[in-house]
Amino acid sequence: MTTELGRLIARRIALTGPISIADFMAEALGHPHLGYYRHALPVGAAGDFTTAPEISQMFGELFGAWLAERWLAMGRPRPVRLVELGPGRGTLMADALRATRGIAGFHAAIDLHLVEINDRLQALQRMALGDVAATWHARLEDVPTGPMLLVANEFFDALPVRQFEKTSRGWVERMVGLQDDGETLRLALAPGVTPYASVLADAPAGAQAEISEAGRAVAAAIGARLRRDGGWALIVDYGYEGGTHGASLQAVRGHRRANVLERPGETDLSAHVDLQALAQATGMPTFGPVGQGEFLQRLGIMQRAETLKSRAGEAGRRAIDAALARLIGPDQMGTLFRVLAVGDSRSAAPAGFPDGPSDAT
Repeated sequence: MTTELGRLIARRIALTGPISIADFMAEALGHPHLGYYRHALPVGAAGDFTTAPEISQMFGELFGAWLAERWLAMGRPRPVRLVELGPGRGTLMADALRATRGIAGFHAAIDLHLVEINDRLQALQRMALGDVAATWHARLEDVPTGPMLLVANEFFDALPVRQFEKTSRGWVERMVGLQDDGETLRLALAPGVTPYASVLADAPAGAQAEISEAGRAVAAAIGARLRRDGGWALIVDYGYEGGTHGASLQAVRGHRRANVLERPGETDLSAHVDLQALAQATGMPTFGPVGQGEFLQRLGIMQRAETLKSRAGEAGRRAIDAALARLIGPDQMGTLFRVLAVGDSRSAAPAGFPDGPSDAT
């Protein structure tokens, strides 16, 4: 079963030849009219996946505390551009703002900007934020200049990746082509060695690798912005820290695994994020990555959970314990999800990280 977007992609391939997986993802997720992230409601029980802010209010609350502390460390700039990339249903930001109402001067200093291309999600974000003033943008570059606090939770995993396989000829790129019927999409190897071979680690035949040029470009833009105007960014995503880690591209539809090439525009696509590559691309001092569980525990999630449980009934306490286990458990989100902070080196080290900053590259 295909879709209108699937037929358009097949027609493009028939006319111009196979396309990269990155080009396929860009169309499947971001096509101006038919792309998944243009029209779907992906987050939540009725969507295709659930993010940490939807699991518990504690996640957004602690992120809010981290952002407010960074604002204080920066010298309380006013205004400060508070930016979220891919805000989902607006839950993280709503919880963060509710938790920081008592920070003197913080809310008065905030100029809130949300980077979101999905009109339906924008409507949900407006509802979640209530009377909080915000401005929406399609790109980070559209956010006005000035000191910035940025958060990106599960944003980079949805950016396009190129995929490669090591053969006897060397590293070869995987492409999206057509079956003999001229309509069904299929994966195939390009005939020649990829020019990206020089940046891929040596590996035995059969090894696989991914590169996200789009992710590195966004990280570089964040770094350039922080270097110019000052501020901090907090990036959370599932992934790894450098090296060749195989092919991780996956498809999810209705909370279940799906075929990557089937029903483009109706299926969520994501890939594990190379956090080390993002850190290097910023060209700025970075902290981490550390596991989400370690980060949240350093910020006090255990204490926050106990406070919430003291006000809850038996069922509520069980729900809080279950959410806590999901967020920090090593067999759940605690280690798979990694947290990276990017700073302007003008203020003290941030909470949540055990070590000092890396050197800017």
